[in-house]
Amino acid sequence: MYRGKQALLWIVLLGGSAVLASYAYILGLDPATQAGLWGGVPPAALPAYMALMVLAAGGYFAFTFYLVFRIDPEEARIAGRFGFSLFPFLYLLILVPSALWLPLTAAMIQEPSGTLWLAIRLTLALVGLASVGLLLALLRLRPRRPVVSYWLAVAGALAFSFQTALLDLFVWTALFPA
Repeated sequence: MYRGKQALLWIVLLGGSAVLASYAYILGLDPATQAGLWGGVPPAALPAYMALMVLAAGGYFAFTFYLVFRIDPEEARIAGRFGFSLFPFLYLLILVPSALWLPLTAAMIQEPSGTLWLAIRLTLALVGLASVGLLLALLRLRPRRPVVSYWLAVAGALAFSFQTALLDLFVWTALFPA
């Protein structure tokens, strides 16, 4: 197996496990802290926000499936300049901060500080920027085969970027009572 694809697979497995562990961590928190993780998102908007989160998670699986199982990394060229190795880098920028976001936010709810708020915003900015970078990399990727899998990956990356770069980075932070 191509080294870049092996690296991507390990990053997905380990980074994804870390993200899931951060979600498991919140299950042990008190109910007030758990509720506070939604920030200032209005209760009436929570069902739509949660539906978009599910869509973004599905999108993550769509583009990850494409990159791990459908693309030939030795042929892949992004914007004619970069190779497949750009994808593991982008995944690191998405998964590492994603694993930190919930624990940082829980700490902020329990003991607010400017430093924690800055760290939260930086983690969300990294995820948002890297997700847009991944979307752009997919859009500039050549070759684009198989076609159906490719366009599902692009649609998934678009949903994921909408959640991370718009809703999380701008809407959630604007509503969070920091």
